[in-house]
Amino acid sequence: MGTITDVAGIRVGHVQNDGDGWLTGVTVVLPPPGTVGSVDVQGGGPATHETDALDPTTLVSGVDAVVLTGGSAYGLTSAAGAQRWCEENGRGFAVPGGVVPIVPAAAIFDLGRGGDFSARPTPDMGYAATAAAAGQKEGHDVERGNVGAGTGALIGRGQYKGGVGTASVTLNNGVVVGAIAVVNALGLPVSPSGNHEPSARSVVPPHEPPNLASSAREPGSRGPTLDARFRVPDSPQAGAAAPPFNTTLVVVATNAVLDVAECKRTAAAAHAGIARALNPSHTLADGDTVFCLATGAVALDRSDEAARQLSLMTLQSAAADVVRLAILDGVASAETITTPVGEYGAYRSA
Repeated sequence: MGTITDVAGIRVGHVQNDGDGWLTGVTVVLPPPGTVGSVDVQGGGPATHETDALDPTTLVSGVDAVVLTGGSAYGLTSAAGAQRWCEENGRGFAVPGGVVPIVPAAAIFDLGRGGDFSARPTPDMGYAATAAAAGQKEGHDVERGNVGAGTGALIGRGQYKGGVGTASVTLNNGVVVGAIAVVNALGLPVSPSGNHEPSARSVVPPHEPPNLASSAREPGSRGPTLDARFRVPDSPQAGAAAPPFNTTLVVVATNAVLDVAECKRTAAAAHAGIARALNPSHTLADGDTVFCLATGAVALDRSDEAARQLSLMTLQSAAADVVRLAILDGVASAETITTPVGEYGAYRSA
């Protein structure tokens, strides 16, 4: 399936802690200098940092690093460590006297999952993850599963372990589109038909949500009815309150030449991949966020307006596809873990 690092110049670093009450970490995506970026937030409960700076109407267009972190809003402090690394290495928006690194961040909720509510990512962890990314070789493999920001990730109302996944695709015009996802979702992975999805790395268990394609229609109705109880997985224990905070974080990267507005539109289109992979998605309890980075190595066909539109639509469709694959990869790669507050099983072996 490839990895996000199939996009030349993209590097990924992970740092995590899963002992002594900890179960959290940081993942940093470090693009090459000059990378353009934007973001689209569609979840109802996001925890983000510096996302307003990536709006197409604002001053800057470059992104120096993207931080994906655990720790909910507390974990956003890890972005300060990534920013410090970038400043020390001369990466950032040039201002009189120095640079100001543009380092957006987004967090998942994993507080207390290792037993200690106060164990959450720090600026030093953000610095270490950025340094780890910078130390990687071009085109390096990306660790998956219980690593980085996926260390404390869960899915299905906390029933199963979530994690980090990645995928890529190369189009006929030489454009590469890759994605990395941190899957910490309220829902479970399903195909668009409603059946649980086998991933390329392993097969997920045969739970049986309703198949919308085969549902009978009532006379005069506009479509099949669906009991909402089947769309949200049951709590792991009868009568137990569902963990209320979830999030799937994604970074899409491409070697195409895109401006900030086109990155914004690509990030928005890539959210379709979340909806195709997870049911439900984009709920009030999810903070689903997608960043898009464009390194600008390959020009799209912009010979006329029709060619421009077709090039962008093809790229954006590919972005949704690789996001879906990255999410399934993250679930398939996650391993069972036991902490002082319970055991979180691998979904593929459930």
